[in-house]
Amino acid sequence: MKTRVTELLEIEAPILQGGMAWVAEYHLAAAVSEAGGLGIIGAGGAPAEFVREQIRKTREATDRPFGVNLMLMNPEADEIARIIAGEGVKVVTTGAGNPGKYMKLWKEAGVKVIPVVASVAMARMMERGGADAVVAEGMESGGHIGSITTMALVPQVADAVEIPVIAAGGIADGRGFAAACMLGAEAVQIGTRFVAAAESVVHKNYKDMVIKAKDIDSAVTGMSTGHPVRSIRNQMTREYLRLEKEGVDFMELEQLTLGSLRKAVVDGDVKNGTVMAGQIAGLVRKEQSCREIIAEIMEQAAGLLQQ
Repeated sequence: MKTRVTELLEIEAPILQGGMAWVAEYHLAAAVSEAGGLGIIGAGGAPAEFVREQIRKTREATDRPFGVNLMLMNPEADEIARIIAGEGVKVVTTGAGNPGKYMKLWKEAGVKVIPVVASVAMARMMERGGADAVVAEGMESGGHIGSITTMALVPQVADAVEIPVIAAGGIADGRGFAAACMLGAEAVQIGTRFVAAAESVVHKNYKDMVIKAKDIDSAVTGMSTGHPVRSIRNQMTREYLRLEKEGVDFMELEQLTLGSLRKAVVDGDVKNGTVMAGQIAGLVRKEQSCREIIAEIMEQAAGLLQQ
């Protein structure tokens, strides 16, 4: 399937893998790219040298394009931005802020810049700033979320900007892909389904929790603090929501979640860790290879779009 996004990124399938912190490392990114999509390394809060190492390991594993997701709040964001340019990364997606300060650096290095946005205003700002495309991410997604649903956000962003729009949030199969196309998107970004991919290095406990999740099993913590995060309900989310309801100070709430994503992803502590996943987790029913996931999504989508 050819769209402006496949042409822009030189990929076969218009599917980007979400840049999930601790989850999206070189094994997963390389596997998605090898399967025809765009694999993305999630820099998260990682040190700059770790990101450099991940880029080099991904390049050893695939000769196809891949990207890096830079969380702009990362204390080493400036250095990571320089590494992205210096290492010849083809694509960068950004979150949690405005990447304007790095735009000149990246453009001169030939990097395609795709910010993740949660509003029309931010999409317009990114287009004015020189973004090559935007990811319009609805609040159905896992991890840090906005306040608008994918169904409402994507068509409004598609109407507001001329650059390609990539839909994210609540998409895990060909039906979601086809629906995103009808809303005006030219590609999709998928996170939760790739968490359960065979090549994903997340702990088995984390994968099993995603695979066993039902439609109502996610919870959003941090709504009152302005930092909402969606994850699968567990002992930690119940405690967080209880303290949040009692009006506990933000810093005390932060202590509860400090290091909790790593605790779940690496250590497999799915009771006290943060098991980030989107509302679509109920559709993720088994572990498959990245190649199987992408092929299945594209085959189902193609049939629906032909109809």
